[in-house]
Amino acid sequence: MNWTQIEGKWDQIKGTVKSQWGKLTDDDLTLLEGKRDALIGRIVERYGILREDAELQVDEWTHQLDTKHAPAKQKKN
Repeated sequence: MNWTQIEGKWDQIKGTVKSQWGKLTDDDLTLLEGKRDALIGRIVERYGILREDAELQVDEWTHQLDTKHAPAKQKKN
């Protein structure tokens, strides 16, 4: 899932963001509006980590979204 898709589905995805980064508030998630850089900045602020570490976390989370939302492969008969 690319970031444009994440932005478009932000309201549906906010719950997974909250479960991944529990220190983010509902207000944070609303203000972020699905913007990647804003999410990274807020993670840095709330968790006191380096921006590079927050970027890695967001990249890993995005990859997890890809595997969760990938269409199921059909078996060949």
